[in-house]
Formats: sequence, structure tokens, C-alpha cells
Amino acid sequence: MERIEIETGQSTELIDITGKVKEIVKTKNKSGNLDSGICVVFTRHTTSGIIINENETGLKSDILAFLNELIPKGKGYLHDKIDNNARSHLRAVVLGSSVTIPIEKGGLTLGTWQSIFFVECDGPRRREVYVTVIKE
Repeated sequence: MERIEIETGQSTELIDITGKVKEIVKTKNKSGNLDSGICVVFTRHTTSGIIINENETGLKSDILAFLNELIPKGKGYLHDKIDNNARSHLRAVVLGSSVTIPIEKGGLTLGTWQSIFFVECDGPRRREVYVTVIKE
């Protein structure tokens, strides 16, 4: 298992980690014996998520607007009485904490427009993402 450290700068943001994940898979395949398998990308933070989607500026803005509309601030969430970040936790529930990507011929089988994003929902913060590569 490898770790990616991330410094977020905004309360909610999408950070493309595709290149870092690809580099980890490449490093794990230095001997050339990783023909197929899976790569699991996981965030252990309850106020963040991992998604796969297109890295296009308009779409990233749309995703952030969607999260704001779906789970708005100040709706009387019970957890806000404790930490005032209930909407961050609720967004993380919708986003999910991990993705699994097949590996073929030593590389990720992402589609042409697919990128892997860490989604910050309660920043800015220092975060960690874990990447596990499992050979078939």
C-alpha cells in the first residue's frame, strides 16, 4: 500500500490525483510481472470522497454546484450541534470513499476522459489517500 499526501486549499474542491496513482502502479510494475489486477484508491477521511470523472473545468464546477444544491449549508443538520460540518459528512456519503480500477497490461484501464479525483468537503486540510495494487 502506498500513500498520497494532499494539502487542500478550499472548503470544497476536486483534486486530480490520476498521475500520482498511475505512477504508483508503474512503480509496482517495475519487474514487468503486473499484467492484470486491481488498483484500489481509498480516503480514510469521513469528510472527503474519491470519484472518477472527466477533468474538464466546466464539469468540475458543475459537480461542486451539484454538491452545494444537493446538500446545502444551514439546513439544521443534527451533527452541526457537535462539529458544524454535517454537510461535509453527508457529501462524503454521496461521493463514496473509494474506487477500484482494473489493471490490464500493467496499467490502469481508465477510459479516455476518466480521471481520479480526491474530493475535499471540509477543507482546507492535510489529507491522505491510500493506493493498493493487487496482482491477479
